[in-house]
Amino acid sequence: MGRRALLTAGVAGLALSIFSRGTPARASEGNFEVSLSEEEWRARLTPKQFAILREEDTERPGTSALNNEKREGMYHCAGCDLPVYSSETKFDSGTGWPSFWKAEENAVRTKDDWSLFGVRTEVHCRRCGGHFGHIFDDGPPPTGKRHCINGFALTFKPAASENS
Repeated sequence: MGRRALLTAGVAGLALSIFSRGTPARASEGNFEVSLSEEEWRARLTPKQFAILREEDTERPGTSALNNEKREGMYHCAGCDLPVYSSETKFDSGTGWPSFWKAEENAVRTKDDWSLFGVRTEVHCRRCGGHFGHIFDDGPPPTGKRHCINGFALTFKPAASENS
């Protein structure tokens, strides 16, 4: 086999291995406790929330007010109101997205995301399947994880003492 044929075969094999995995399933696919039609999701969510939660879009860094939220409280899924992240696990990652080192127990699910030229860990709501963001291995102790979350995928509810 000539050098050109070998190179072409190698590139073709790499491309096939990357693209044959297909695109990840949309959040709207699958069985979840909260399962609505596309029209019902559009009526419930803002256009930005719909794009992120249901179509796996990503907000531009620094565009969510939740990135700078410092009060004690709970972050909920904007789609189904499930409590998913406590303010106690939030940290400033410097990335422009709200970041947490841990989710609430039984609040999120993960899957492999092959949408870019490698695998990342996608995190989504376990109750409605809404896309939150990704989890990386460069977070602080005690988990070493960074849940890099789209702020528009969440709503914030201050602790009871904050409401008074």
